[in-house]
Amino acid sequence: MRLITATFLLLVTAGLHAAGPTLPTIRRLDGKKITVAEADALARRVLAENHVAGAEIAVINDGQLAWIGAYGVRDMQLHLAMQPDTTTWAASITKSVFATYVMQLSEQGVIPLDTPVAQLLPKPLDSYADYHDTASELVRDPRYAQITPRMLLAHTSGLANFAYLETDKKMHLHFTPGSQFAYSGDGINLLQLVVEQKMQKPLQALMQEAIFTPLAMRQTSLVWNAAFGGNVADRYDADGKFISHTRRDNARAAGSMTTSAQDLANFTTALLAKPKTGTATRIARDLAGMPLSDTGTPVFAPLLKPDTFKQMLTPVIQIDTLHQFPTFDAEKGTEAPAVGLAYGLGWGLLTKTAFGPAFFKEGHGDGAQNYMICFTKRRDCMIILTNSDNGEPAFRPLLEGILGDTATPWTWEGYTREGILASREKH
Repeated sequence: MRLITATFLLLVTAGLHAAGPTLPTIRRLDGKKITVAEADALARRVLAENHVAGAEIAVINDGQLAWIGAYGVRDMQLHLAMQPDTTTWAASITKSVFATYVMQLSEQGVIPLDTPVAQLLPKPLDSYADYHDTASELVRDPRYAQITPRMLLAHTSGLANFAYLETDKKMHLHFTPGSQFAYSGDGINLLQLVVEQKMQKPLQALMQEAIFTPLAMRQTSLVWNAAFGGNVADRYDADGKFISHTRRDNARAAGSMTTSAQDLANFTTALLAKPKTGTATRIARDLAGMPLSDTGTPVFAPLLKPDTFKQMLTPVIQIDTLHQFPTFDAEKGTEAPAVGLAYGLGWGLLTKTAFGPAFFKEGHGDGAQNYMICFTKRRDCMIILTNSDNGEPAFRPLLEGILGDTATPWTWEGYTREGILASREKH
């Protein structure tokens, strides 16, 4: 632990990456402003106190990048500092980026959200190599015929998070599809199969063409890309011990994406972009040639039409449980109803906050703990990516101190001391 703290203090970057000279401050949700210097100092202190190996943080105000900072190390052995464009494992934030792509396909009439998956697949699910063993019981359940893409995106299919968590390692339905919320990575991967069969291309190629390239997300991929070079974050446990290099060889919509705070900021600003006449012609593949806003940030066309964006962030299921994990824990709590916790299509939703509605997504894996949240009406967001098992304890002081986010349901997310210490399913 001493090693990781010392390394952090030696290699923490300046972090004062304001998006442009006209934005020396960050606007908090309460309307107050803090300087980027104050945000940087707070980030340094909180990350060091929690022994976070490395982190990238971005803040978006009114739909534009206001500040981005990087701290700590991406490689502890070589003492390489984290950068705002360092490739890190996004884990389950992958799900929400994938969901946005599915909404594009829905918009185009390619993927109907309410047609059963069994009808969208050209052959039975258990006839595919990846599902031959795990889906044999599922396809014999008559309720399987009810599962739709909308249910898979909203985590109401009835599937467990992953089949390997089941006693027999097979996929099963635990309730009538559409009737309850239960987070399911298997459900998202099942929708990936539907998309790939419909489009007749691997998901990596599809999302590269539709999202990563147009948005200049040059450090983002669902599979390993040699072009990332040495700017990739290794992952570390709570004691600062090396866990793994960040490399994914198989595309999984449930969580294989690697990305950076800079790239996710590009994605988020495009997601929040307001339609303008002729905007589509302004997209360029070369970030250097892309038009800039008054604050010096790139201008992107909206990823979705307004009605599609609204549909994606409309509650499908209300949530009143005390915790998100374990998946089928039905214990009720007061925190979720107080903030109007719900799930839309690929995003968690807060519908009752003092700052208006919000959408969010967490990402959790070995040596990768991440969180992003956006308040829709204000178009204010914060993105946190870490390469450390100590990332989650830093989320609340960072979000409250920099953005002024007091709406995130900390207990439900497991971001309390008790939740962090408890074992839970990885999501």
